[in-house]
Amino acid sequence: RNRCQRLDLSGNTRNCFLTGNPGSHRYLVDKGLRCLLDVPHTSGQEVYRNAHNSWGKFFSQSSQPLGEKIPFLLISSVGQPLRHFPAWNIQINRSFHTSPSLQAAPVPLFWIIVKPAQKLFAIILGRSIRNWWKALPPNKRELFKESARKNKWKILLGVSSLGVVFVMFYFTHLEETPITGRARLLVFGKEHFRELSQMEYDMWMEQFKSQMLPETDARYQVVERVVGHLSESNKDVPQVSALEWVIHVVDEPGVNAFVLPNGQVFVFTGLLDAVSDIHQLSFILGHEIAHAVLEHAAEKASLVHFLDFLSLIFLTMIWAICPRDSLAVVGQWIQSKLQEFMFDRPYSRTLEAEADKVGLQFAAKACVDVRASSVFWQQMELAETIQGQPKLPEWLSTHPSHENRAEHLDRLIPEALKIRESCNCPSLSGPDPRLIFRLNMQHLLESSKGRGLPNSTKQDPSKPKVDFAHT
Repeated sequence: RNRCQRLDLSGNTRNCFLTGNPGSHRYLVDKGLRCLLDVPHTSGQEVYRNAHNSWGKFFSQSSQPLGEKIPFLLISSVGQPLRHFPAWNIQINRSFHTSPSLQAAPVPLFWIIVKPAQKLFAIILGRSIRNWWKALPPNKRELFKESARKNKWKILLGVSSLGVVFVMFYFTHLEETPITGRARLLVFGKEHFRELSQMEYDMWMEQFKSQMLPETDARYQVVERVVGHLSESNKDVPQVSALEWVIHVVDEPGVNAFVLPNGQVFVFTGLLDAVSDIHQLSFILGHEIAHAVLEHAAEKASLVHFLDFLSLIFLTMIWAICPRDSLAVVGQWIQSKLQEFMFDRPYSRTLEAEADKVGLQFAAKACVDVRASSVFWQQMELAETIQGQPKLPEWLSTHPSHENRAEHLDRLIPEALKIRESCNCPSLSGPDPRLIFRLNMQHLLESSKGRGLPNSTKQDPSKPKVDFAHT
């Protein structure tokens, strides 16, 4: 049975902050109720005060420190209406990636060095076979073809044996994913990734050394308390309790966050400006913790390594069969793109969906309002639409589209609510945040249409002014 912690969501006192570090969190406990975060109540007029700015400023980067924004990171209180969305201060990159590219495939250092040499060897071998075949006299070519026809069964047996070796290798390296129980290929041992995680950590620390927020910063403390509460609420999961979660908040406008396999948590301040409340932040960090707990980095690296080894055979054949080098280069490019779009990217999207599911469960056990999870991705979809960013097909991305991600979470929310209820969490009060979002979007569209008519010649149509309803 999952061990859960109860969360007191009452918002009447100021001293309900969790204190301590990721290794030892102290909680204020009163009759078994656990407090996550508390802030003073804010009126609807104050929450939406900045929402009447121009459209361009509507999604501009906030210059206000999170310490002053904490009143907007509100939790729904028992017996109190749900707090609504603040004026969003969002600066969007092209897409929101919650996992850095280096984390997606951290293969052991030896294979990182050897991989280019493997491809070069396959190209040289294939080209040598082609040149050897061209240099053969016509009579010897016919003799070779005749010998191949006579020994076709032996050749087929040899190829089949090679295929059996690959299949046996695949099935003997299958392991069960923690929590979900999904079968997955795992080639590299955990010790490899401990070393590489430390190397990657050193690299990120060197890159962001001048941008790290101190532990006294209010934004750092919010992230620390959220991660601490998530880890404490899910300490019954061995993979969660085994890691020491260390917080790093980077003063960077990009909407990004990631967790290294060794438990190093990196959060950009751009993400803190993008979330509307503490529930959304808790879900996003739960998603990132799920990546580390499920060992997705090792899994993705194993698949990439296995597919790259198989692709060497096709790469050799391409360079051996194509009559000219230019055609071989085109064939090699087509082969790499087929592997990327048929295997690599769909698999990456599968891992993201699994991290969403497990991260939602982590958030539910921490008594978070899991309904806010899909609202975050609807906000991201809206932000990119307003900014006029091109909408690429999902199959071109390593992550699910914002729209599909929100729909997937909506399907998972009923199960997460049952988990939350089984943890004896306080009942959720107030309206569903998804409903509030839809009502706000309806008002947004109506306001945009109404304001676009009178001064259409004086106003930039790409940046109309808009008001939010004071719900």
